[in-house]
Amino acid sequence: MKAKDIAELLDEPACEHNKKEKSGCAKPKPGATDGGCAFDGAQIALLPIADVAHVVHGPIACAGSSWDNRGTRSSGPTLYKIGMTTDLTEQDVIMGRGEKRLFHSIKQTIEEHSPEAVFVYNTCVPALIGDDVDAVCKAAEERWGVPIVPVDAAGFYGTKNLGNRIAGEAMVKYVIGTREPEPKKPEWESDGKKIHDVNLIGEYNIAGEFWFVLPLLDELGLRVLCTLSGDARFHEVQTMHRAEVNMMVCSKAMLNVARKLQDRYQTPWFEGSFYGITDTSQSLRDFARIINDPDLTERTEALIAREEVRIRKELEPWRERLQGKRVLLYTGGVKSWSVISALQDLGMKVVATGAKKSTEEDKQRIRELMGDDVKMLDEGNPRALLKTVEEYKADILIAGGRNMYTALKARIPFLDINQEREFGYAGYDGMLELVKQLALTLESPVWEAVRRPEPWATAAKGIPVTMNESSASESDERKAS
Repeated sequence: MKAKDIAELLDEPACEHNKKEKSGCAKPKPGATDGGCAFDGAQIALLPIADVAHVVHGPIACAGSSWDNRGTRSSGPTLYKIGMTTDLTEQDVIMGRGEKRLFHSIKQTIEEHSPEAVFVYNTCVPALIGDDVDAVCKAAEERWGVPIVPVDAAGFYGTKNLGNRIAGEAMVKYVIGTREPEPKKPEWESDGKKIHDVNLIGEYNIAGEFWFVLPLLDELGLRVLCTLSGDARFHEVQTMHRAEVNMMVCSKAMLNVARKLQDRYQTPWFEGSFYGITDTSQSLRDFARIINDPDLTERTEALIAREEVRIRKELEPWRERLQGKRVLLYTGGVKSWSVISALQDLGMKVVATGAKKSTEEDKQRIRELMGDDVKMLDEGNPRALLKTVEEYKADILIAGGRNMYTALKARIPFLDINQEREFGYAGYDGMLELVKQLALTLESPVWEAVRRPEPWATAAKGIPVTMNESSASESDERKAS
């Protein structure tokens, strides 16, 4: 990828940095890829496309150290779970065999797995030695008649967010618009409701959470042409240009896709969230508002009224247990404000939130929810998190998996909110799952056990410990564990 192409991706007109500061997004700096490089971001963005073969062109560590690092789920094909790499070695680099290895890897992939398409991810080593990945992909596509999509996202190009945009750019350039969607079946509209086509961009179906939302859209007659890229299929991505409206689910991830679909196909878009009762209802209303179908608007309000009554009734017993609990939320992007809304729906108090990956618009939404004096954490090192927990007397830390051991070593209840989690929290039913996990975490007997003074420390102070007390203590600890 040329420098001017990277500069164009960083100079995204729809991004808040350009809207307010006219300065473009932050340029890559030495060390900026710590915690996620451009290749990592591109792979994260596209890996959930389930019937595609994802081939990493580079040394084995590029694929091995990052494969399947997002807990996305598929309702059908599992090809995306197979790690594929050209496994470049020093000899391949010295002898200039990179392009040949890539061509033969594509051949083996097609012959053994018959994928709908092959995505080839360029990484640092082949980018540095000058492998012409685009030319190899074009030759392989002509040879076997299978779409071969180059994703030029060498890690040194920049950060994970840049990689997300590179992935989106590849979809716009090579995939979107190359196929028409299936015709709408007459029986779908037999009850009088008109079917409308929509896309969700930046929705990854983490832990299957989008399946909480899809039935609501189906009931309203909103046919999801594609979720880019959670539980997606290659042919769905090809048809995205025919949607009536696009929903941007993750603030920065693929903003360029939404904007370019609007420029090329006049498809309006909005940013929304399915975390929390309030935001889920608002997102459904935004679909109806932009589509501007009176019947859809009426049915949307009826569905929202029914679902809100149902879920609030089911949440009431849990709300009593969580009311007033204080939360330190350390995440980024759309979750930095959408999860705040979900927790406030439960009567919990968010004392501080992370904003490292949040746009200025995200931060403004946080201020609207929590006030202008809200504490936003730009850095989440262990010292800063623990200091914030102590200062604001937080009852629980909600963050990504990398912060789990910080919390557990400090004997603080912890709930994973990022892509490694095992539970989905989107939609109305996702709220019910969220409260269950919060209550189980906060009320676990392990916290009382691990915070109890050690028997030897008590004895050292001259307080006798009887055999019965000691045995009871050990028994309690066994039960807790």
